Amino acid sequence: MRGCGDAGLTVPGRRCLGRPVTGPEGEPIAVVRAIRNEIDTHITDLLSSMRIT
Repeated sequence: MRGCGDAGLTVPGRRCLGRPVTGPEGEPIAVVRAIRNEIDTHITDLLSSMRIT
């Protein structure tokens, strides 16, 4: 899988917002829910910042 820090094709006008995500494997349900909520917050913020016409 490629990430934002990888060399490769750059597309003008695009931005890459890489964020580290903690893997939930083996974690208690409370930690998994916190990870899920963090991802939800990041996605909601991203969608709010996008200009949709």
